[in-house]
Amino acid sequence: MIRDMKLARFLLVASLVASTSAQARSETSVKEVEAVYPDAYALYLDLHQNPELSSHETQTAAKLASRLRSLGYEVTEHIGGTGIVAILKNGSGPTVMLRTELDALPVEEKTGLSYASKVRTKDDAGHDVSVMHACGHDLHMAAIVGTATIMAHSKDSWHGTLMLIGQPAEETIAGAKAMLDDGFLKKFPKPDVAVAMHVGNNLLAGQVGIVSGIYNTNADSLRITIYGKGGHGSAPHTAIDPIVIAARTILALQTIASREVKPGDMAVVTVGYIHAGTKNNIIPDQAEMGVTVRTNKTEVRKQVLAAIARITKGEAEAAGAPREPSIEHYEGTDLVYNDPALAQRLRGTLEAALGKSNVVMGEPITASEDFSYFVEQGIPGFYFSLGGADPEKFAQAKAEGTRLPSNHSPLFAPDVDPALHTGIAAEVAVLRNLLSGSAEELHKSIAEVPAAQ
Repeated sequence: MIRDMKLARFLLVASLVASTSAQARSETSVKEVEAVYPDAYALYLDLHQNPELSSHETQTAAKLASRLRSLGYEVTEHIGGTGIVAILKNGSGPTVMLRTELDALPVEEKTGLSYASKVRTKDDAGHDVSVMHACGHDLHMAAIVGTATIMAHSKDSWHGTLMLIGQPAEETIAGAKAMLDDGFLKKFPKPDVAVAMHVGNNLLAGQVGIVSGIYNTNADSLRITIYGKGGHGSAPHTAIDPIVIAARTILALQTIASREVKPGDMAVVTVGYIHAGTKNNIIPDQAEMGVTVRTNKTEVRKQVLAAIARITKGEAEAAGAPREPSIEHYEGTDLVYNDPALAQRLRGTLEAALGKSNVVMGEPITASEDFSYFVEQGIPGFYFSLGGADPEKFAQAKAEGTRLPSNHSPLFAPDVDPALHTGIAAEVAVLRNLLSGSAEELHKSIAEVPAAQ
């Protein structure tokens, strides 16, 4: 009954398509999406129940590669580790890339769903961890396979080269770089446009969100080790306590955004973990902290990273630490920039496919991701949001002054039906629009990609 109601809602949304222009001729139909939906949903359930950690997505990649190969795509595996590239040529025209992520997170699922992940494995450090698709990558993969199926079965509606990317290690912002370092642009044709999508609970299921220009933030991951002098917990005067130094450092780091960065400029400094000690009456000789930094301006990024180093070293020196702290910058990615002209062009396409009220113009978000590595190669990019929030739960949370579980939460569970319907419909509409003319015409219609700010 519930699914019938959701299907009816999706059909109602799709029926709003006016088809009053030549562009609208290429929009996906309800029947096409419905035809591929059962298989896409079955794949979603499989992927959700069998998640794999970053850089270890062997079975996940194999599942996608097998399905795409069976549809007639030329599939190359093991690009940048477990990455896959699937190409379908359909005459002359532009090359358009659509990317999905493969990896899951070390999170214990607590959604209570009948198909919840129960997977446990060892992470790269040898720790026993639970694994969950807490960021929606399972839905992204199911959508791209549904989209791939429609595109393969409707070659009369587009022309050019369709390139589908299954990217590993997005959660560690390492996979895109690994694929590029492995010769992605030398082994395959350079895309004229790159597209990606991400589901979240900030929009209703059935909606998509568009941001023109800066979409998200630069990200920098730091591993800070503070060195002290170990000793007995009952005699702190004989030791130099790195936990106390770490505590003072954590508090001081919070003054960077509030007291050093110009009001109005965006900056986030978050300490995600602190590891130190083994027993309550032992003062350890070191403490480790994990820090994430988010900014959207190059000069602010440099300022914040320099401030972190200055404060960390200063607190250690003030405490008489025996050596300077170690600050390791082990991950990083620039922000994603959406070509404004491309965003404007595809806004109309999505409004025609989904209904004008279901396309929301949004604002930049504070999350980050490594799709930017592809854009930085001179490839115009379009990264859009897919709504995953159940409308009733969303309204209830708003009335109560709360929020639905966000991505990375153990409770994150997008409203798959109709979110998956919408994701497939949106991707097909975007691809058909971009693959409707020549490469030259496509380039003329969109702006040059400006340098990230």
